[in-house]
Amino acid sequence: MNYTRFLTAASAARRPSPIRVLTELQQRSPPTLISLAGGAPNPDTFPFQSATIEVKNGPPITFNKTIMKRALQYSSSSGLPELLTWMKNLQKNLHNPPTISYTPENGQMDMCVTTGSQEGLCKVFEMLVNPGDNVLLDSPTYPGTLAALQPLGCNIINVPSDQHGMIPAALRKILSRWDPSEVHQPSSTAPRLLYTIPNGGNPTGASMTAQRKQEVYELARVYDMLIIEDDPYYFLQFDKPWAPTFLSMDVDGRIIRTDSFSKILSSGLRIGFLTGPKPLVDRVVLHIQASTMHTSTFTQLMVSELLHGWGQEGFLRHVDRVIEFYGKQRDAMISSANTWLKDVADWHTPTAGMFLWIKLKGIADTQQLIMKKALEKEVLLVPGGVFLINSGEPCPYVRAAFSLSTPEQMDEALQRLSALIREAM
Repeated sequence: MNYTRFLTAASAARRPSPIRVLTELQQRSPPTLISLAGGAPNPDTFPFQSATIEVKNGPPITFNKTIMKRALQYSSSSGLPELLTWMKNLQKNLHNPPTISYTPENGQMDMCVTTGSQEGLCKVFEMLVNPGDNVLLDSPTYPGTLAALQPLGCNIINVPSDQHGMIPAALRKILSRWDPSEVHQPSSTAPRLLYTIPNGGNPTGASMTAQRKQEVYELARVYDMLIIEDDPYYFLQFDKPWAPTFLSMDVDGRIIRTDSFSKILSSGLRIGFLTGPKPLVDRVVLHIQASTMHTSTFTQLMVSELLHGWGQEGFLRHVDRVIEFYGKQRDAMISSANTWLKDVADWHTPTAGMFLWIKLKGIADTQQLIMKKALEKEVLLVPGGVFLINSGEPCPYVRAAFSLSTPEQMDEALQRLSALIREAM
């Protein structure tokens, strides 16, 4: 893989911060090293001394004075070493990426910690997307992705999808505009980047089958594209065994994967991970050095202590409890939808995630219905148009989340929605 051909000029121009390099060198050095190099504040001046954090399924996490000083100090831009080691072992056990992908010649697999997976996505787009580039993604899609991509001046090409995610035949038809033998030419306009949310997609709840992933991956090989596998709902798959990931199929080192702890540990801690070929992960770290410098040391250390205390088995048991909760929430929403919406709307039961994507019958565009009339009836959903590449395009869909509301609240909300649809029809 020639990764340099994928980089934007701005990304290629980035160089390591000499101060950040010294900071990380100091942290890896023996305690006998005397450093007059760093500009870090003295932790003895901080007002926080210690902390004890109660945990539902495990012993308390205690930060004594020594640990607290570390938790409140600058740290490596790539992430705490012990947290990264734990996560690399988890990735290997869950995805078992083909070893051919990670030889020194074509870029060993590496990881870095990001401030939520959203930061990882923004840094990847800054690294890879030039003005005028053609970028492929399945639409409708997560508005945060559109917010990060659209200001970069790229051409976003919608690949049709259904309840099973991106449709390989549709992708093949789009790519047929370009000659695979010419994609490496500097003048080629062929897409070099494909973005997808493969499990429990936001907003559709769609999950790609293993066969579709394999077909999409093979097309990426033919046209020499990178795939961004944005998978924040990977740990919210309701049925086992979980679907194999793009990372598990990656024989070339062309997958950049983002993971998030927001849905299973805490959204406020802002802990995400980026996995991919080392040359690209190293460059993302350069982008982090120039912006946030690093994810909060305190929250990284807090999560690391939790994960090391649980071990992988304990972590996966926690994930199972989370899945059980959201599975019951999903079932409650589907039951209410069957009661109130079966004559006025269509939907597919999601196998992952937090969302039900509902198509309203006889309603060409849901914007006014949801943002005006539904609010008057005290029910709030998201009109489908905000998830489209062209947000002004009419859309008959709405997104309903089953994550926070009680079953009783969901039932009442869908009853109100049913009345609104019938009134509009």
